[in-house]
Amino acid sequence: MESEEIRELRTVLERLKQEHRDLDSAIVALEDSGRADALQLKRLKKKKLFLRDEISRVEDQLLPDIIA
Repeated sequence: MESEEIRELRTVLERLKQEHRDLDSAIVALEDSGRADALQLKRLKKKKLFLRDEISRVEDQLLPDIIA
């Protein structure tokens, strides 16, 4: 993999991780407020899971499995 590709993947990875953290904070804030809409929380949690999958996919691209 070329260094430019690696830099781009790392940038994407950091963006995804930040978005995941932001969603986590938003979910906690909604739950703590006591005014949380169940459907809205479900959507946010689903998006958070999607981001986790994307993070894993990008990490796999950066660190491919090495057969020993």
